[in-house]
Amino acid sequence: MLIDPFSEVLTLTNAEAVVTGGFTAGGPWAIRFPAREKIKFFAVVKGSCWVMLDGEPDPVLFETGDVGLLSVPRGSVLASNPGVAPVGAMELFTGAGRNLATIGDGNDFAYIGGHVLLDPIRGKLFAEILPPWIHTRAASPQAAVFRWLLDRLIEERDAAQPGALLASAQLTQLLFIQILRSHLETASLMPAGWLRALADRRIAPALRLMHGDPARSWHLEELANACAMSRTSFAFHFRTVAGVAPLTYLTEWRMHLAERALREERTTVATVARSLGYASESAFSTAFKRIKGSSPTAYRAALIASNLNSPGEPRPDDVADAT
Repeated sequence: MLIDPFSEVLTLTNAEAVVTGGFTAGGPWAIRFPAREKIKFFAVVKGSCWVMLDGEPDPVLFETGDVGLLSVPRGSVLASNPGVAPVGAMELFTGAGRNLATIGDGNDFAYIGGHVLLDPIRGKLFAEILPPWIHTRAASPQAAVFRWLLDRLIEERDAAQPGALLASAQLTQLLFIQILRSHLETASLMPAGWLRALADRRIAPALRLMHGDPARSWHLEELANACAMSRTSFAFHFRTVAGVAPLTYLTEWRMHLAERALREERTTVATVARSLGYASESAFSTAFKRIKGSSPTAYRAALIASNLNSPGEPRPDDVADAT
């Protein structure tokens, strides 16, 4: 079976995009949105606006079809003009179930927003590989796909057809994946790291091998041959794009898989070690502690304590999540 490492990362971290609301506006307007400890995204469905992100020196113009993704907790202002004094988003969206708002006559501008839900533990892997800020323009090569997805999302929201919630969820997930795909096309401009590695076609065969059989004791020569490169060229190129050596990448991926397995209380540490190719529990524990900072047993104990202290799944914020 052909392995897609990027899909594996999304699955491992339970990355799920949801649309939480939106607003329309007419005339002069500006809204300040607070920083949120979550990955946020938004799309301009109609008109244009200026986005002023905390920490960035200049406002950025977003036009119809443009999509933005913010992976760090920063406040922002959206405005028809940078000189308009903003109102707080809390004033617009406060109230149970209130996720749509209208400013002025609502005829000039339309916006939808949402966020990405991540596994509270494994989600760190995904959050860490994203850049702080992505702006995908409607003029990008994926413009037609973005336009189609946005049109369908608005249609599902407004028509209230049977199955609208499920359809909207699937469309939103596709929109999120499309944002990432568009960004991956700029891989050569990214800093070395996981995201750039997942986008690099030259090392893709090696990644598929390691993700497809992480328990195998892969040798550098095997991975290089799969990429039709010499060992030296492969090792150099891999480190250049991934920021780590190939076998270090394999070890780190094994530890991410180990984290998932250790959340299952019935799975022994020895079983996890064997499933990831370690000859002994002690060898696995040493590798896990070197990468994660604690032993597998201590890691599992901390997870259990955390679940006892904060039962239940975290829920999205009720206020201003349309941002």
